[in-house]
Amino acid sequence: MNIIFRMTFMLSLVFLILISSSSVSAKSSSGVYKDKVAVLMYHHVHDKDSSSSTISSMLFRDQLIYLRSKGYQFIRLEDFRHFLAGGAVPSNAVLITFDDGYESFYKVAYPILKELSIPAVNFTITSYLEKPSKTIPHLSYAQLKQMMAKSTSIDFQCHTNQLHQKVGEKSALTYVNKKVGGKNALELHKSRVKQDTAACISLLKKAGVKNSDSISYPFGIYSKTLFPTMLGAGVSYGYTTKPALVKRGINKLEIPRINAGSPDITPEVLYKRIKRLS
Repeated sequence: MNIIFRMTFMLSLVFLILISSSSVSAKSSSGVYKDKVAVLMYHHVHDKDSSSSTISSMLFRDQLIYLRSKGYQFIRLEDFRHFLAGGAVPSNAVLITFDDGYESFYKVAYPILKELSIPAVNFTITSYLEKPSKTIPHLSYAQLKQMMAKSTSIDFQCHTNQLHQKVGEKSALTYVNKKVGGKNALELHKSRVKQDTAACISLLKKAGVKNSDSISYPFGIYSKTLFPTMLGAGVSYGYTTKPALVKRGINKLEIPRINAGSPDITPEVLYKRIKRLS
């Protein structure tokens, strides 16, 4: 009798272990994540322009609706700051970000975000707020103020003031011109970066942004040597283009983002990309 009891007990135990293992496996492959945030990166949403960083309004809308249908939950920039400070976020948290401050954000992306009640942050090249771009139209002071007046979930942060340009293949933000300044070239560059960053923050405050403390690095290029300079200028958060989910404890000046703004990234492709990284 004892033998039968022991065999029954062992079989039951094995069965429970198999069920538990199957449950864990299913959970790990479902794409569900906790205490992490997927920060998505976009640039230009337009139905006529085309480039590797431009998507149509239909694709943008479809991506957002598809992610929501899969259980992803969109958070505000303030929620993200709170998360990095140790606060809670919902499972499958997603933060939407845009770079460059194109006018298409106001005319195309913002109406979709507003319709779907989805928060977003736009990293803006602030020099264009005062002097219009000669190429793709950028946001104006009036447009920023209008969006922030109508929605507390739309935010604007820095994408530099006048350093969003290339010097050869290098970013003006990180390029140290040793031909100018000689041995003092690095210190002169740090001063230039600090002044530019302070100007960016000041212009955003002029537009009505209450808490301007974040920067998205142009072209995704940054230098750790400049981190103390950034902090000294008032920047607490720096956004990169390195693809990964954000976990607590990361360097806040090296926040990863997942590209979602290319025309070949279908809703299904984006979902699989996030799921793979989770």
